[in-house]
Amino acid sequence: MTAPRDPVGHEGDAADEARVVLAGARWRAHSRRVKLFRRILPIIILVLAGGVLTWTVFRTVMSGVERKASQGQEVRLDKPLFHGQDAQGRAFTVGAQGAIRDPATGHFRLVGPALKLNLGGRKVTEMTADGGTYNEQAKTVTIGPNVRISDGGSGFVLTTPEAVVDTSTGIITGSRGVQGAGPIGTINASSYAIYDQGERVVFKGSGDTKISGTINPSGSGE
Repeated sequence: MTAPRDPVGHEGDAADEARVVLAGARWRAHSRRVKLFRRILPIIILVLAGGVLTWTVFRTVMSGVERKASQGQEVRLDKPLFHGQDAQGRAFTVGAQGAIRDPATGHFRLVGPALKLNLGGRKVTEMTADGGTYNEQAKTVTIGPNVRISDGGSGFVLTTPEAVVDTSTGIITGSRGVQGAGPIGTINASSYAIYDQGERVVFKGSGDTKISGTINPSGSGE
């Protein structure tokens, strides 16, 4: 005698119930994860935002500290006057309305510089400009813009965007153009060099300013 078999429909119902149970379990697990993320995400966002804010504040504070420290190391001088001599013992002075010593380089940034190079007697070359840099170690003074040179040796008054003074030799050079007027007329050149603190002035030109020549203190030109 054989046992009765379940109808086919009963087996299908069992399979459906199993799928429903599995789907329910998955939904509950997903629901728990969603709830967990809803709790954790705001905390993560707050932590990240706090970290960014803290870093920003930290950098702002540190930048302020570094800036103040740098300013604290700068040496500011009002109306300074530097004295020196070239290799031949001729005196020069480097003055300015103000000067700031850069702690990183040791150079002096000059405001309203005024230089005097003394040949002796009345032969004094005077130079003024809007700004400049005095490199005491390299023995150079670079001034500009709006440089005005009153040359006591040649009698010329020159204007140029920039002038470089070698305080060890007294030679003044510039390669950014120069205009001037003096005993023998006017001059317009691309570059110039003043030797022996005005005893000899050499001009060179290119393009539209092709003049080349030398001016001696007697006023004769070559």
